[in-house]
Amino acid sequence: MVDHRLSEEHEALRQSVESFARKEVAPVIADYYERHEFPYPLVQGMARMGLFGLPVDEAHDGMGGDYFALCLALEELARVDSSVAITLEAGVSLGVMPIQRFGDERQRREWLSRLATGETLGAFGLTEPGGGSDAGATRTTAVLDGDEWVINGSKSFITNSGTEITGFVTVTAVTGEKPTGGKEISTIIVPAGTPGFTVAPQYSKVGWNASDTHELAFDDCRVPAENLLGERGRGYAQFLSVLAEGRVAIAALGVGLAQGCVDECVRYAGEREAFGHRIGEYQAIQFKIADMELRAHTARLAYYDAASRMLRGESFTKQAAMAKLASSNAAMDNAREATQIFGGYGFMNETPVARFYRDAKILEIGEGTSEVQRMLISRELGL
Repeated sequence: MVDHRLSEEHEALRQSVESFARKEVAPVIADYYERHEFPYPLVQGMARMGLFGLPVDEAHDGMGGDYFALCLALEELARVDSSVAITLEAGVSLGVMPIQRFGDERQRREWLSRLATGETLGAFGLTEPGGGSDAGATRTTAVLDGDEWVINGSKSFITNSGTEITGFVTVTAVTGEKPTGGKEISTIIVPAGTPGFTVAPQYSKVGWNASDTHELAFDDCRVPAENLLGERGRGYAQFLSVLAEGRVAIAALGVGLAQGCVDECVRYAGEREAFGHRIGEYQAIQFKIADMELRAHTARLAYYDAASRMLRGESFTKQAAMAKLASSNAAMDNAREATQIFGGYGFMNETPVARFYRDAKILEIGEGTSEVQRMLISRELGL
């Protein structure tokens, strides 16, 4: 029989992150959020817990865990705040995993330990101003000049790219032409502070306001030829692999937000009175919350399934797309219903559900839009 109960190790981790989120994140995050300020003390707290090194082997100062452990941590963080959760998600799935999956021994020695301990954050420079879902339309170029790559172009919406502890950005760039005539896309590590690499001011965002997001520019930016990550011309395949895993992580984050909406509404419904009764006694409110719990539970099962297939080494493209689609739908629907249940208070930024409402929408866009997920599912069905 299928058993969805967590192992002792996973449950211990879940409880530890839940406690951290409730005791450390919840009391202070609203202030960071309203000031659009990156929460360095909270990031340091996650680093001390080893969360950035969850799927990294112990030889590189990681926890030696698996990717599912990261997903559990993300869900618990997002039940309280998505800015903190996305900082961890991007730091690991888009910062650590490309180095761990495709880096050579020198690159692993240089970066993995610092990433796993949270000393350094890595970013993934994929999206460009002229192409979101169409990553194959990459215009950023990298030309090999002697023993250096010369990079020109720009990237947009890049998470963790401008913090005080950002160590590098892995950049996808056109490095030539394939024999078939298509673009040869490769991935190159660009260390922070490299001449010609400019980080634009922080975006003014609708949500995720305590996370770090910037546009990046590369103007004759030179890095050593040895900064090529993996094989030349394999950048597109690498990013597809990274995004497939990342969709499972984003699904876990979406489930956390959806469950956080339930948590807040259950509490509020037991306190708020209207017409002489607590609103939780009214069937209309009960049914809304019941539907919210159903959405969160169903989406959780979807990402559990995708993660288990991934860890077994099976194909999980369709399952990751379904999990990401289900969780982003659940997050959006639950955030809307939570705001309705809270009424006027749900429109006030002082309440968590207001943050949830603002944070939910990006889940239908980032790491593959909902339309892209439907396209992937259709393809896997042979359509």
